[in-house]
Amino acid sequence: MNYFSTRNTTLTRTASQAILQGISEEGGLFVPGTLPKLDLCALQGLDYPHLAAKVLASLLTDYSEDFLLNAASACYGKNFGPGAKTVPVDQGLYALELWHGPTCAFKDYALQLMPRLLVEAKRLNGDKSRTLILVATSGDTGKAALEGYKDLAGITIAVFYPSHGTSETQRLQMATQTGENVQVYAIEGNFDDAQTAVKQVFTDEAFAQSLQQKNCHLTSANSINWGRLAPQIVYYFASYLQLVKEGAFKLGDEVDFCVPTGNFGDILAGWYAKQMGLPVHLLHCASNQNRVLTDFGQTGAYNANRTFYKTASPSMDILISSNLERLLFHKSADASLVTQLMGQLMGKEKCYQLPDGLLKAILQDFTFGCTPEDECFAELSNTWDRCGYLADPHTAVALAVARRRKDSNTPCIVLSTANPYKFSSSVLSALGLSVSASDFANMAALEQATGTCAPAQLKNLKNLAVRFNKIIRPEEILSVARQL
Repeated sequence: MNYFSTRNTTLTRTASQAILQGISEEGGLFVPGTLPKLDLCALQGLDYPHLAAKVLASLLTDYSEDFLLNAASACYGKNFGPGAKTVPVDQGLYALELWHGPTCAFKDYALQLMPRLLVEAKRLNGDKSRTLILVATSGDTGKAALEGYKDLAGITIAVFYPSHGTSETQRLQMATQTGENVQVYAIEGNFDDAQTAVKQVFTDEAFAQSLQQKNCHLTSANSINWGRLAPQIVYYFASYLQLVKEGAFKLGDEVDFCVPTGNFGDILAGWYAKQMGLPVHLLHCASNQNRVLTDFGQTGAYNANRTFYKTASPSMDILISSNLERLLFHKSADASLVTQLMGQLMGKEKCYQLPDGLLKAILQDFTFGCTPEDECFAELSNTWDRCGYLADPHTAVALAVARRRKDSNTPCIVLSTANPYKFSSSVLSALGLSVSASDFANMAALEQATGTCAPAQLKNLKNLAVRFNKIIRPEEILSVARQL
């Protein structure tokens, strides 16, 4: 299967080449030329590694299924506890818990497997160069990428996160990261500042030439890299098939998914699953108070010229959603249009307006809703009081949007993207309990108040030494990259 750039369809790559490169030369994102249709009957009864191997083999066609099975079996083992389990929350409402991995966030499902995909891609393409990975993160991606790539030979990874844009637990997860090949930097500004600066590094010709002279190539671990996005498709199939097995509905019945998202990657993985044969009725895009995607879905205008809010769901505090570019390409089949729209968004205008018909095509598969901060806290509290389900703020944003669906007869699966103990102060506040200045004290208080248990890997952060505490400006990212 060939992959094309969203901004240049004459530029083609194999799956492994797309994963190696990360982003195309002109700044576009790689997308599959065709999407296979999977036989749901044949996928029933498979455990998660075997399911992952089947789904990914249909997309990553230059990788062998044996390699994919061995890689998935090695990744999704004891480090994932019960794995991607879907649990009932309320009548017809379910939570797909994606936070049982080593860093307690959904990013683990991609970023435990992606390093293996990258190493194999280098082997398949005879690439013996050093690999430099640059990652902009709003919180969870950074730690998951660092954990996945630490101490891998021939790979250097640097992560950039907003200095005041994560929870304290998220910050400590990155600042205490072990590994001789890792670097972590806080940046002045928000996630969009970091992401924009990192993208500019990828299209800097002088930097590309200097890397070539050093026998080094640049790639990304963000969801702009297809190797990060593809593994996320798997858990949509896993959730659906689990509920079929449990008798919640029959094979072939349609379901909705509601996804808390800022960068549009996780929900786009659900759209790919739908195109590959999963019976998805609608995908509900849930935003927090930074409602740029909600306004886009209602008007067809994407406008990043707006107030930026720091919220209790920081992984969604994003104004420029990179993966929306992929959907625009699929829905329009027009690379020149995508180039024009992205140029307007990343230029002085910081906005664009969809042409007639394109928004209508998007709304065939998606709805867009948002949950302001007060409603997020109310949903978190009510879900705990009424249903006994403890959600983190990101999941609460999506639960609130899911409850407002017009068609409540279709079962809805909410993607629960992070363990509530990553945001213990916000969860305590939402429950009306006293909040301490220490995240570790808040974890203990939350355990006592709810009878739930904080993950050991989060509680143990207090015993780890802080290795990284440097703060830089976004425009310094290029100079940092030159030194790596």
